[in-house]
Amino acid sequence: MQILTDAGADLTPLQMEGLVFHSVPLTFTLDDKSYRSGIDIGPEAFYELLAGTKSFPMTSQPAPGEFADAYRRIVASGDHDILSIHISSGLSGTLNAARLGAQQVPEANVTFVDTLTLSGAEGWQVEAAGRMNQAGWPLTRILPILARIGVATETFYTLETLKYLEHGGRISHIQALLGQILDLKPIIGVEKERGVYAIHSRERSVKRAVQKIAEMVAAHFGTAERLRV
Repeated sequence: MQILTDAGADLTPLQMEGLVFHSVPLTFTLDDKSYRSGIDIGPEAFYELLAGTKSFPMTSQPAPGEFADAYRRIVASGDHDILSIHISSGLSGTLNAARLGAQQVPEANVTFVDTLTLSGAEGWQVEAAGRMNQAGWPLTRILPILARIGVATETFYTLETLKYLEHGGRISHIQALLGQILDLKPIIGVEKERGVYAIHSRERSVKRAVQKIAEMVAAHFGTAERLRV
């Protein structure tokens, strides 16, 4: 079996070390130039570009044809069984594009996983699947473990500015304006049933927001458990 994911997983080089899986990039356009995340540009270079322009990046999910091409390449390598693990369907149409792409490759036996999250939390599911697959575990054993990881994982983050969320339609103009006037920093998470964003708190500064996240983690998990953070 082969594993395919998307660039929303934000896997680090250390996580990918020794693992074999395939990834379909997410694309964004900035100043009339398009970039494939993780291929044409990395995070540090992206933020440098962002700091040097007044434009807003426009993101786009992979097209079904890109997934179809990826599935065909995997099948051509001799493996018809594919585990396709993706960013939350509540935040992106990527999973739907993957399903449509698979319909174009009937010779591929594709199993889909909606992680209902994104970024590092999505990456943990992909990494775990890769390690279990490498150890020879069957799909029937891998899927329940991925579900357990999803239930056990929480995502919290904060932002210095709300302008990108506002421009992307994630929050209303009034919410963004109030945030700028009051200098409030939201703590945002991903709720588990629909995999959509949820505002947990609003703090007066980034420093206070980071401290609040630590308090929320301690309150949710306790202080005695070993955590991967």
